[in-house]
Amino acid sequence: MRIAQVSPLYEAVPPRLYGGTERVVAHLSDALVELGHDVTLFASAEARTRARLAPVRDQALRLDPAPLKSDLAAHMSMLWEVRRRAHEFDLIHFHTDMIQFGMFADMPEKTITTLHGRLDLKDLAGVYQRFSQFGVVSISDAQRTPLPDANWLGTVLHGMHIEDEVLPAAAGGYLAFLGRISPEKGPDRAIDIARRVGMPIKLAAKVDDADRAYFHQVIEPLLSDPLVEFVGEIGDRDKAQFLGAAEALLFPIDWPEPFGLVMIEAMARGAPVIAYDHGSVREVLVDGLTGFIVNGEEEAAKAVGRLDALSRKTIRDCFDLRFSAVAMARRYIELYDDMLKAGRPALSLACIA
Repeated sequence: MRIAQVSPLYEAVPPRLYGGTERVVAHLSDALVELGHDVTLFASAEARTRARLAPVRDQALRLDPAPLKSDLAAHMSMLWEVRRRAHEFDLIHFHTDMIQFGMFADMPEKTITTLHGRLDLKDLAGVYQRFSQFGVVSISDAQRTPLPDANWLGTVLHGMHIEDEVLPAAAGGYLAFLGRISPEKGPDRAIDIARRVGMPIKLAAKVDDADRAYFHQVIEPLLSDPLVEFVGEIGDRDKAQFLGAAEALLFPIDWPEPFGLVMIEAMARGAPVIAYDHGSVREVLVDGLTGFIVNGEEEAAKAVGRLDALSRKTIRDCFDLRFSAVAMARRYIELYDDMLKAGRPALSLACIA
């Protein structure tokens, strides 16, 4: 099958530091090649991929030092290049939300779009009603809740490729927070949980401009506690040790998380996850096996005391079974095959577990 993968241009593929969507695109592209498909990846020029790279910008937007740049112009230029070469592919898989709909309105049967973000935003429902000819894929069933009438083709949970890593013989005596410093991600709640149990916590996280006030006003004052260490933003090379040596990953979210890639990143290193019961959490974690699903800091603190009941090997085995990149790619191939057989977007498809 000749497949185009179209990535957002905000981060490199895979990201050098923080980044979810582009990381999934990287692992999916490589796994599709591994399974014998002819894959072309449209992304920025520094992408590392087993697919055939179609570079459409010199570098990803976020770490580009240019003081003035247009993310809209960059994406429009990429989509025009995809459009120009559309005849080369059996199917075009977009990861760019809805921006491509107008340009590809005459060939919706040749496209599939994975929606990676939250869908409870004003105006989104109108777009997916107007462009209902485009088949879309959710990354969890919970993500669909605000848009039940979109043209859903299926749900494909994320997967990742993890190099063969030796799991630490024992955890390193600290709790971990990984991701982005923002109120909905709950780093302040993670710190509170660690303080309740008297255990050190390390926060490896990026701070977006939009969240700097929250960081300075809420998080910085908490960093004076000797139990709290702010590591900053880290990349894949550092995640293995950071997560593998953690007693648990804390995921105290307060928003409808569409997936939560950090949960499976922790599972891949055998680290249990203590997560608040929002969004996709129940679709990713198996309560009492790969972690604990809780409501509030008090329950989370009690869960820390039960971590010895979990097996880090079992957690890693669960990751391999459910969340490998190849498992994700095979689920997408089922969707691709159904679309190509039908010659048009399927109106419905049972969700893939």
